[in-house]
Amino acid sequence: MVPAEIHDFFLASGGVAGALIGLLFVAISVSTERMARQGHEAQLHRVRASAALTAFTNALVISLFALVPGHKIGPTAVTVAAVGLAFVVAALLSLRGLREARWGTVRDLVFLLGLVATFVIQLIQGVEVSLQPDNSGDVNTIAILVIVCFLIGIQRAWELIGGPSIGLTREVTELVREHNRETAAPEEGQPPPS
Repeated sequence: MVPAEIHDFFLASGGVAGALIGLLFVAISVSTERMARQGHEAQLHRVRASAALTAFTNALVISLFALVPGHKIGPTAVTVAAVGLAFVVAALLSLRGLREARWGTVRDLVFLLGLVATFVIQLIQGVEVSLQPDNSGDVNTIAILVIVCFLIGIQRAWELIGGPSIGLTREVTELVREHNRETAAPEEGQPPPS
């Protein structure tokens, strides 16, 4: 049973999930040519689009079923978690043939592992809610997982549309490279090192 104090959260998150899915469809339709190509980058874009859709759909389905009176959130959380885990397995299988392991591929694998963790926890919490419907703590955990799905989906969608990536690791690496170039360049008026 969904506690009354969290009802408004699921009402709002259902609306947010619906809006984000609509925006994701627009982003996908704009980048269909890029995703239709063959090769490493196109496959990564397809996985990113599918991961974002899976995360947003998970949040939407849980939010909508949480609003239905009765004990629906537990079985729903279990079902969509199982579907999400099946998606991750399919995505990992689709990436296995990619021979080029680059930073983008590693980042995509980390996000897929994040989805696995989210869906496993959701599956466990869904079983717990099904067994103990009056335990509001498990429902609160599922609500937090809805938020996690939003964050994962937004990040995947951002990468799908080619949004700029500014991160601490990238910026520090660029500073080190810049420093190395400056120290490697000969000072003005001195012959280059031999």
